[in-house]
Amino acid sequence: MTQAPATPRAARRRHDREIVALALPAFGALVAEPLFVMADSAIVGHLGTAQLAGLGVASALLTTAVSIFVFLAYATTAAVARRVGAGDLPAAIRQGMDGVWLALLLGALVIAVVLPTAPAIVDLFGASDTAAPPAATYLRISALGIPAMLVVLAATGILRGLQDTRTPLYVAVGGFIANGALNAALVYGAGLGIAGSAWGTVIAQCAMAVVYLTVVVRGARRHGASLRPDLAGIRACAQAGAPLLVRTLSLRAILMIATAVAARLGDADIAAHQIVQSLWSLLAFALDAIAIAGQAIIGRYLGADDAAGARDACRRMIQWGIASGAVLGLLLIAGRPLFVPLFTGDSAVRDAALPALVVAAVVQPVCGIVYVLDGVLMGAGDGPYLAGAMLVTLAVFIPAALLVPTFHGGLGALWGAMALMMVVRWVTLWARTRSGRWIVTGATR
Repeated sequence: MTQAPATPRAARRRHDREIVALALPAFGALVAEPLFVMADSAIVGHLGTAQLAGLGVASALLTTAVSIFVFLAYATTAAVARRVGAGDLPAAIRQGMDGVWLALLLGALVIAVVLPTAPAIVDLFGASDTAAPPAATYLRISALGIPAMLVVLAATGILRGLQDTRTPLYVAVGGFIANGALNAALVYGAGLGIAGSAWGTVIAQCAMAVVYLTVVVRGARRHGASLRPDLAGIRACAQAGAPLLVRTLSLRAILMIATAVAARLGDADIAAHQIVQSLWSLLAFALDAIAIAGQAIIGRYLGADDAAGARDACRRMIQWGIASGAVLGLLLIAGRPLFVPLFTGDSAVRDAALPALVVAAVVQPVCGIVYVLDGVLMGAGDGPYLAGAMLVTLAVFIPAALLVPTFHGGLGALWGAMALMMVVRWVTLWARTRSGRWIVTGATR
């Protein structure tokens, strides 16, 4: 006797259970990065406005250096999840190990570029004479932890693809606690200033990478997957991630342009921008937890040749994204008078930050949709479309942001341009999702 199809309510409940089981642990892991920056900002901010402004420039550059390679996590999650859906665990882990080796190679390359050029990069970015020295110091030291950060990305992608978001949560919590303790001890206890904050982050990131590698290597041995580098596999991993690299470079260009514009508005504005950007990143990673669940779930459904399940899961995750964005936006508006004093006692910085926070809060429901659809299309391996959509968004954002200082707009106007950027992303991603062209089933796309 054939089994009766699930009712719509039962299907929603099943999707909800899957989303919650993956998204809640993913949230804890995802917020580790912005929490690292927020902890650094809170500790360094009390050293002075120049140090906080320098951290704002350096952290934007460092985050860019790492985040352009986020495809190590996203592409790996989708590829591994498809193999899991097809029932081939050894091939799934083998494909993930190619990402780990690629991460080590890319990390070494980034260090070779950043170390000798840190002061020149900071100057090119438009930091003031007072903010440039601490920015260069923080950037040069933190660059040493980039290989570890990239390994964390690749290994996290493997575990997410295996439908395991709990292990990344445990590692992230341990890393955050270690980062906070090390920063406080080195900045104030050892008197190292902003250099102590950078060293604390490097040590914490290296420890996290060691834990991840231990977990992944044990899993590879248990399932008989080879640990040796495979040049063909590494090359294939790089090729698959190339469209996502374009997409991420475009997104990072948007964030860097915003920071550069804020830097030219003055030290108070760039310091306030650092505060708003830290809170924006925290909310973004919170919403992205649903997207991470989407990558793993959509990849698994498509790998198992279940197109209908993929569509239903996508629809339900959009609903989650809208509701979560609305709640987070309300919380940000209600709590903004409490958040800013945590980072600075400078009244000029507070005055610049408050209106920008209102703009960031209002656009959160749109952000919820954008991050979910981004995750769905990544889980489907639809990288080329994501790259093209982000290039369109960049083309719209550049003139909007550059007009802010031309018309003597403040930080609130700059964040209005950021809101416009999210609306453009929403339109382009929604159009692709409605078309259904992202649905390609099978163990590989």
